[in-house]
Amino acid sequence: MNIVGARVDERLVHGQVANLWTPKLQVERIIVLDEAAAQDDIQKSGLRMATPMTTRLSVLPTEVAADHLKNNRYGKQRVFIVSKRPEKFLDLVNDGVELDTINVGNMSKGDDTTELTKQVNITAADAKVFKQIADQGVKLIAQVNPSVDAHDLMKLIDEKMK
Repeated sequence: MNIVGARVDERLVHGQVANLWTPKLQVERIIVLDEAAAQDDIQKSGLRMATPMTTRLSVLPTEVAADHLKNNRYGKQRVFIVSKRPEKFLDLVNDGVELDTINVGNMSKGDDTTELTKQVNITAADAKVFKQIADQGVKLIAQVNPSVDAHDLMKLIDEKMK
């Protein structure tokens, strides 16, 4: 597996992923983990339009993505994985996909969320999922784009969700 990045971002493929992270990490394939989008040609078309022309795109259910990654379907391609929710990454890790770091880039504010950064707002349930991921040895950071400092997500959760 040649996973060069993993990001929780509810916008999936958009300006930051396409124009900042993809060139910075020299991404050759973006994998979007999203069961609904994988079955919706209109959503897939929109994601393709947002993806740089030099980058391949796969929009897959999490189970299929895990199978493809574990079976080296993408060879030496530099892969960047994006999902709206952290649960998809927990599923990947539980299915045997090795991830070093997950960058949490954008989770919107809601009635039941706690603001960790201006871009990252999580629920108590999200905090539990992030803890499960961290407990498996995956580093979790909050970093909106490559030009700003990364923050330890678990430390933010510990500080702000007491």
